[in-house]
Amino acid sequence: MIELIDKGSYYEIGFSYNPKVLDAVKAIPGRRFNYNTKSWTAPKSSMDEIKQLVKQFGLVMEDDYQEVPEPEPLPELTVEIPLKRELFPYQKNGVAYALEKKRLIIGDEPGLGKTGQAIATITAADAFPCLVICPSSLKINWVREWELWTNYKAIVLDDKIKSSYVHYWNIQMAHVFVVNYESLKKFFVAEVNIPKGQKLKLNHISFRGEIQMFKSVIIDESHRVKETKTMQTKLTAGICKGKEYVLALTGTPVVNRPKDLISQLGIIQRLKDMGGYSYFMERYCGGSGKGAFNLKELNYKLTSTCFFRRDKSSVLKDLPDKMRSIVLCEITTKDEYKKALEDLKGYMKEYRKCTYAQIQQSMKAEIMVRIGILKNISARGKLNDVIDYVDNIIDEGQKIVVFVHLKEVAEKLMEHYPDALSVRGGDSQDDRQRSVDAFQNDPEKRIIICSIKAAGVGLTLTASSRVAFVELPWHAADTNQC
Repeated sequence: MIELIDKGSYYEIGFSYNPKVLDAVKAIPGRRFNYNTKSWTAPKSSMDEIKQLVKQFGLVMEDDYQEVPEPEPLPELTVEIPLKRELFPYQKNGVAYALEKKRLIIGDEPGLGKTGQAIATITAADAFPCLVICPSSLKINWVREWELWTNYKAIVLDDKIKSSYVHYWNIQMAHVFVVNYESLKKFFVAEVNIPKGQKLKLNHISFRGEIQMFKSVIIDESHRVKETKTMQTKLTAGICKGKEYVLALTGTPVVNRPKDLISQLGIIQRLKDMGGYSYFMERYCGGSGKGAFNLKELNYKLTSTCFFRRDKSSVLKDLPDKMRSIVLCEITTKDEYKKALEDLKGYMKEYRKCTYAQIQQSMKAEIMVRIGILKNISARGKLNDVIDYVDNIIDEGQKIVVFVHLKEVAEKLMEHYPDALSVRGGDSQDDRQRSVDAFQNDPEKRIIICSIKAAGVGLTLTASSRVAFVELPWHAADTNQC
């Protein structure tokens, strides 16, 4: 990583020692080594050579030698919104900004309620019907959130209503339609016709006329469409084109470089407001896309035009001690669950291969056995959604503590996350402490999988403000302790 600091007539070049970088810096005309600051400098007249560093090694560049205004505070909300729940003060400011800008990125840190702000904005604007595009694991959660916040009906688009969902809106049986990224083509594309020898472009896609009915679109986890060349990005852009309200929600608007914003800005139709593609690439990405230039100016232009972000520390006075949410999952073990629910004896014989004596013994405590088996089946069945949920948090650069009860569930998660840390029953005290220390001190260690019993007491895992329970224990006191 190379850092350029603007000193007026020249740049100060900072970098960790690397022979290849050093050779490239020495090749810049007019470069000098400052023995007092132990850094290299280069005149602005050598900017072309400096930019070559970007193409090779990446670059973070401070603003040009000029004053950049501080961003304006978010506006106050002056309208009453018919909601079932009360917005936090900082959320009201976010909604006021969203109503003013209409097409924007809501970039609040995870856990600050981007979903509630988006729902409140669409409700206040009466921008229905609304389409919500989200990861598959969050579809049911979005339906539930609309129900918790408003009296508007949300439904998930599935094969059963593929050809009839428009009628749900026409007769006011649904106001919000929820779809995952992977299903966009199925529901909204009539034809994709890519000329031979060409790469996919937006004008190669013919959309169904039904997309015209949506007045607003919410794009959840919008960093998933940061790559301009992917099918999902182009489909999302085509669906959002011309919509009055487009709200992109992401706790990680920039995953690596400012270039990650280009696709998202294009989808919300704000790229022209930022100077257009070529200008954005040259001014903020160093031309190659690998750089990060004029970041203070970029932040000012974004917040003035179509973006806001708050972290927990800036809104702490508005937050309760803890915020709890339930993420509903679509289990993949429905048939097994139904069998155990309706015919416990048959289930134990077919799925567990139990003997007659074992079945008879179990039936003496039928209710408790049935509950335990159903908990087991549902925990295994939700693993796909759990992984999707955890992936979202890790992708956002956040840490998370994942509590589990069943050994089988823990092992499945460890298989999927082989680099994850763990505190489980079979771990030695030394191994547990090493995991805790690594989680607390290593920014690259973002997930720790913990047994409710083994990790429920005596550990400090404050590096994360996010905790997920894949399963609940028999006693609520165990959850509280965790």
